[in-house]
Amino acid sequence: MKKKKNIYLSGPIMDEHLGTAREWRNDATTKLQGQFDLLDPMRRNFQDRQVDSANEIVEFDLQDVRDADIILVNYNKPSIGTSMEVFYASHTLGKFVVAFSPFEFKECSPWMVRYCTKILGSLEEAISYLNTHFSD
Repeated sequence: MKKKKNIYLSGPIMDEHLGTAREWRNDATTKLQGQFDLLDPMRRNFQDRQVDSANEIVEFDLQDVRDADIILVNYNKPSIGTSMEVFYASHTLGKFVVAFSPFEFKECSPWMVRYCTKILGSLEEAISYLNTHFSD
């Protein structure tokens, strides 16, 4: 039996309302479960801006990126952590990065355009793309 692909759910958490950070991840998990295994950084209960957990937060997230086959990115606003994950996944590890964003192309950071393999207009479009190209 073929192993399901792992998808890491990348997107703003710090300075994002927790409900917003969780909502799209829950929606993606509901729509992708069964076809893929999801790696959700929200499953850990770290508090941002606490010195003793900052390195852990970053290292656990980077481990998820390493463990993932594909990165699904919510590019709904500029985010240092999300940008770092995208760069690490794409440039360093050569992973496929699928983003969804409300931004028009001209409003997107050139860095996100360069290091996301594909940027689509909505989570639904990204899920359809993942199912079409990566589902077994």
